[in-house]
Amino acid sequence: MTWRWAARVAPPRVVACGALWVALLWTWLLAAPAGATALPETPACAPRILKAQAAPELAADAARPAEGWVTVRLPDHWAHRWPDHQGAVWYRIDWTRDCDGFIGPPAHVGLSIAGISMAGEVYSNDEVLWRDVSLAEPLSMSWNMPRWWLLPESTLREGVNTIWVRSIGSVDLMPGLGNLHLGPVAQVEAIHAEHVWRQRTVYYISLGLSGALGGVFLVVWCLRRRETAFGWYAATSLCWVVYVLTMLATTPWPMADTVSFSRLNNVAFVLYVVSFCRFTWGFGAQRLPRAQRLLWLAAATGVMISLFAPRWAVAAVWIVFSLTFLVNCAQFPFHAWRTRHPQHALLAACCLTFCLVGAHDMLMLLDGWRAHDMWGAVTSLVTAIVMAFLLGGRLVVYMQRVEGFNRELEHRVNLARAELATVLEREHRQALTHATLQQRLQIVHDLHDGLGGSLVRGMALMEQTAVPVSHDRMLSLLKVLRDDLRQVIDQGSSAGATVPATPAQWAAPLRHRFTRLFDELDIRISWVIAPAWRAVPTALLCLGMTRLVEEALSNVIKHSRARNVAVTLTQAADGALELVIEDDGAGFDVQAVRSAGLSVGMRSMTARAERMNGTLQVDSGPGGTRVRVVVPMVALATGTAMAQTREITPVG
Repeated sequence: MTWRWAARVAPPRVVACGALWVALLWTWLLAAPAGATALPETPACAPRILKAQAAPELAADAARPAEGWVTVRLPDHWAHRWPDHQGAVWYRIDWTRDCDGFIGPPAHVGLSIAGISMAGEVYSNDEVLWRDVSLAEPLSMSWNMPRWWLLPESTLREGVNTIWVRSIGSVDLMPGLGNLHLGPVAQVEAIHAEHVWRQRTVYYISLGLSGALGGVFLVVWCLRRRETAFGWYAATSLCWVVYVLTMLATTPWPMADTVSFSRLNNVAFVLYVVSFCRFTWGFGAQRLPRAQRLLWLAAATGVMISLFAPRWAVAAVWIVFSLTFLVNCAQFPFHAWRTRHPQHALLAACCLTFCLVGAHDMLMLLDGWRAHDMWGAVTSLVTAIVMAFLLGGRLVVYMQRVEGFNRELEHRVNLARAELATVLEREHRQALTHATLQQRLQIVHDLHDGLGGSLVRGMALMEQTAVPVSHDRMLSLLKVLRDDLRQVIDQGSSAGATVPATPAQWAAPLRHRFTRLFDELDIRISWVIAPAWRAVPTALLCLGMTRLVEEALSNVIKHSRARNVAVTLTQAADGALELVIEDDGAGFDVQAVRSAGLSVGMRSMTARAERMNGTLQVDSGPGGTRVRVVVPMVALATGTAMAQTREITPVG
């Protein structure tokens, strides 16, 4: 059920790989070392242990005690027997060979000891086999260091032989002697290999695996601080690394003595339990504020007791936090059952394993020296793999979410890009249509102001002349119409035309055309033109001003019945152009004409002034009409662009 739930959280390939790795690791752990499960057959004339005894060392010269020997069963902790004794205890193992009826040389004898707490020395009869580096504080720490020796034949004798082991340690640290095996060399080697595997190799593997996982998830937490579960798992792994290092250490460095070093071991265990509890609560999204405060208070108290309190209080702290670890492991499966979350189910399975193994190992430690029977070192490897798979599955889920978000984002970006392309295409078509309408409107205005004005002036001349128009005069009028039409057609290229050098040159064609016409109509016209440009305008601006003058003077001919007209062009210091056309005609109601919307000329002049970013002001009354146009020079650079964005003025 657990793996089926996991398949909903992580990809099937990840689940399969994780299951395969766990299965292979279990097989390897159970099968290694091979010699531990298939011991060589015991040959004839093999050594046989007769009895094992122990006695406290009373003399200060490390002499073997002459009395006080009691029979013991190995492994043995002598602190249970002599709780007030400090110093060393001697162990005496008597043994003999069963060689009755055996013909030939006896087989070599090997000796294996699982550990000596804390330090010690070993004798074969009266010959020294081995001695620890330091037999005084800081003591060598051989309690978890298995060793074996080949007993030299020169040290053996006929009949009963004796193995002497001197164990030196503090009564507070459960001193004593571990499992001892005496037998053929091949058999002793196999037993020693099993001890090394259980007491050293497995711990080294756990050390490396926990350190690697702790480092990886520490980096993950540093990059994603919001995921506190990863940070607490990294802290759990690193605290376990420190705890395992204290179990593998052979010297109490950096502490001054073995008792102080054991305090460091207890502090590492307290922090490990605290980090693991916080990890499970964070991973399971459990809200336990009171439990968290109580845990931190207990952790602070436990650390202080571990560092400074008597040894019995330190042992009590170890028991309390062991029970805390077991209680936390027991409660999480109920939480996983309530949430029914697949990842919580996987962690619950690990917690159940921790709970069973922790209870077993706790009983083994309280019962005596049973390090070789403890499961924690072996199962820690499997649970570390499962925990890594569990947290890796959560990382995979996050990665899948990110990839899904990226795919969704890419899909939405493509949709937005397609929609934007459609909108841009539509806007482009609208811009083209708008430009076409602007061009048409421009043509209409130019035809009205240019060619239309010439037609009006020609018609007025034909109507007001008293004699028939001569052939030459008619031809001149037609040529004027032709020139106006050509000017309208060539307007598109007027931006590249040459700007008149002076205002007088700009006004010269207009003066020539209208002065002659007004003379024939008996209208006086005066021109007041600035002598030079203060700021040179553009060709389009000059053309626009020309059209304004043509339209205004055409309106004078058509409607005003004026006798006098004045055209004035000035340029201010800031470069603004001011064009004023005044007459003394009949005038008209400006507001009424604009409201009626019947005057094409008025609307044309207004639109043209706006395209030049200028202003048009028309004042009219019984005494005449005044048209004033002001174009600022700041509009010269942007006048063309502004013209493209003006609202199209409909032609009525």
